[in-house]
Amino acid sequence: MKGSILFTFSWRYFKAKKSTQAVNIISWVSMLAMLVGSASLIIILSAFNGFETLVKSLYASFYPDLRISAVSGKTIQLHPDQLQQLKNIKGVYTFSQTIEEKAVLQHDAFQQVVVIKGVDVGYVQTSGLPDKMLRGKFQTGDAENPSMVLGIGVEQALGIMADRAILPLTVYMPKKNIPSNSAQPMDALSVANALPRGVFSIQSDFDNKYVLTNISFLKTFMNFQEHEMTALEIKASPGANLSIVKEQIKKTLGNNYKLEDRFEQNRTLYNTIRLEKLAIYGIFILMLVIAAFNMVGSLSMLVLEKKRDIQILKAMGASDLLIQKIFLLEGILLSSIGSLGGIVLALLICYVQTSYHLVPLEGASFLIDYYPVEWRLPDLMVVGCTVILIGIAASWMPSRKASLQEISLR
Repeated sequence: MKGSILFTFSWRYFKAKKSTQAVNIISWVSMLAMLVGSASLIIILSAFNGFETLVKSLYASFYPDLRISAVSGKTIQLHPDQLQQLKNIKGVYTFSQTIEEKAVLQHDAFQQVVVIKGVDVGYVQTSGLPDKMLRGKFQTGDAENPSMVLGIGVEQALGIMADRAILPLTVYMPKKNIPSNSAQPMDALSVANALPRGVFSIQSDFDNKYVLTNISFLKTFMNFQEHEMTALEIKASPGANLSIVKEQIKKTLGNNYKLEDRFEQNRTLYNTIRLEKLAIYGIFILMLVIAAFNMVGSLSMLVLEKKRDIQILKAMGASDLLIQKIFLLEGILLSSIGSLGGIVLALLICYVQTSYHLVPLEGASFLIDYYPVEWRLPDLMVVGCTVILIGIAASWMPSRKASLQEISLR
């Protein structure tokens, strides 16, 4: 009953025409400021969500669901019985043995320092990189006839067309397990040739430094032992719980290996994305707080206009708390309507951008030529609650002032 009375008074004060036109204008301006501020915040957060999803999908094409590597040093050894145990774990779809090492590629007078990655036949199912081929084919050859797949940045640095190359590239790499009594510096360096077969394009971090080839070739090339590798990359089954799969792998292999999920492999990237989103949220909250000063002004003027009504209500027995709640609810109405209108406007703009790509991205891109947007329900809830809380805070002082007025009827 009391809640109904509060809403009735607040709604009447909200929609009723004020005797002073300035009060109406300031009320609508404050509500419009909340609407625009909340809509802008949702749109910006949706744009961040779109870029976040895009970047994560690009990195997911290169980084596996789970990666087993060395706790210390650069290489690990996993024997066939251990690999069979991993294969039997529920949630493990497939895996691929990999070797990564820095190398120098040479083509005529052009040289480029790269990270060369040797992969086995299971890499096609484990990684999304084969689906990112720009030209040519994903062929890594074998131990006797190795071939390479280049990132587009590496291809450009070497001045070749990887899918049309006739002559092989020269590869310079360090050897492992060199005898300590070797006196020749060149004994620690391996030189071989490999023919480029194709070029991929994912993201500049990968395109400018990675080259893929056959793992058996690298093992021979670098004097690796039979079961030695840099990492084992694991693809989880669709719908599998990665936390449970990680625990099962740890139980199987023990604590002698480092086991990382995709977040842990790219901790800096994911933390940067979160911090940027949090910073934008903070900046827009400050803008909404500034906009809330209009609400303080409009409610203060409303309190002055309804001074006689307040005194009549008090004479009829209304408590100070009831008066305060009436004007507090008035501020909540202003902020809630502004918040709801902002959410609707933001969703409409996001839909139009997603459907018609009205706002383009400047510059050339192999991937996308418009701003991606992706609204999320938690963002809508956070923004809506934040605007309402700001409205309550802005309404507190005018409502408190209204409740403290004394009765002076004549």
